[in-house]
Amino acid sequence: MISREICQRVLQKAVSTGADYAEIFAENTVNHAISMIANNVDSIKDTVIAGAAVRVYKGLRSVMASTVDTSEEGLLRCAESAAEALGQGNAAIDIVLKERIFGDVHPVKTVPSSVSNREKVAILKEGYFAAKEYDTCITQVSGTLLDVDHNILLATSEGLYTQDRQIRTRMAISAVADKGDGTQTGFFGPGRRMGLEMFDTVVPREVGLKAAKQAVTMAGAGYCPAKVMPVAIENGFGGVIFHEACGHSLEASSVAYGQSQFAGKLGQKIANEKVTAIDDGTIPNSWGSINIDDEGHSAQKNILIENGILKSYMIDNMGGRRMGMAPTGNTRRQSYKYTPTSRMTNTYIAPGEDRNEDIIASIEYGLYAASMGGGSVNPVTGEFNFAVNEGYMIRNGKICEPVRGASLVGKGSEIIQNIDMVGSDLDMGTGMCGSSSGSVPTNVGQPLIRVSTITVGGR
Repeated sequence: MISREICQRVLQKAVSTGADYAEIFAENTVNHAISMIANNVDSIKDTVIAGAAVRVYKGLRSVMASTVDTSEEGLLRCAESAAEALGQGNAAIDIVLKERIFGDVHPVKTVPSSVSNREKVAILKEGYFAAKEYDTCITQVSGTLLDVDHNILLATSEGLYTQDRQIRTRMAISAVADKGDGTQTGFFGPGRRMGLEMFDTVVPREVGLKAAKQAVTMAGAGYCPAKVMPVAIENGFGGVIFHEACGHSLEASSVAYGQSQFAGKLGQKIANEKVTAIDDGTIPNSWGSINIDDEGHSAQKNILIENGILKSYMIDNMGGRRMGMAPTGNTRRQSYKYTPTSRMTNTYIAPGEDRNEDIIASIEYGLYAASMGGGSVNPVTGEFNFAVNEGYMIRNGKICEPVRGASLVGKGSEIIQNIDMVGSDLDMGTGMCGSSSGSVPTNVGQPLIRVSTITVGGR
């Protein structure tokens, strides 16, 4: 991308007014998306994102400027803008860049750009028509096959010069079913940090079938009663509740400013002793994994909560400055246009020792949340509201009739106290997480868990 010599000159310009730290983040990203609807390929699009940002620090002050002009002249102008905005002073940093190669623990066998659109369409059609033909009550199906080739360069006034390439692939199928009582939607969208070899283990037909089955099941369901009750939340994407209701409150972007329910609680018991929660960006080929974060720190496995005790936060450079703590490899940004901050990677509740059958059998009357959907959360208070995409009533320790319209309402600091049974069947679910630094790929996960008491919204 940009030579080490040019980066060195640009960084020197960036610190010319007295900054104590400067960085260059450059990227060249190609997003390739094929979409289907109404039995036909609707679009095939390539979106290119290319540019660079220069960011400078002075104490707890930070300024960032960005540009699409990655020539030396364009970068120098960008650095000058950032430096001037920071204030007046004199440079005190002698910058010498040394290239560092971090290595890639997420090997790619089939680079998506090497595969024809014809072959990609064939993969997508397999999932699409599996959903379309699942049941006569399926009224609409849409599908997308996405591959991303994300190339970044980082150079800092601390001497770092490095590059990284991130390739991701995802298939998403949405199905709509109608049995005469309104439409219901099913969705499944697995993704991996790998190329098209993802489909060696993720069968496109099964992606479509899972989305369609969920839609059909919910179309024939009655409404969930509104009640405070125990809930069993399934593995995989069920982990979205911890991600949203607790995970964001463990990011330095909240903690460093005292805007977190868990600020100042390191070493304290904040959850049931059965709860161990981890953020791990090192899992090979996992959707949210990274080699390095967007400040050039190596990916890490961070134990956030261990047996109910708060052990660590997720920390970026600026958050670390405010908190007096070291970065944890969690700095992320959607693109060069966004200021990076602390974000999750692959965040999950670790496996426990309870058997799934015992978890279900322990609930006399409650809800089995087989699949979670989206929702909203206040990271300051931890209050959340999440939809249950696929739910079933539990009666006398057995999973019974499906119910629709269920939601889970509560507070993060309370729900993790009420997780009193944790299964062993850890699985991960694919998602995109939006925050101040844009939308980034993240995995959420957990085994089957029991929440002893929670407010269930319904009718």
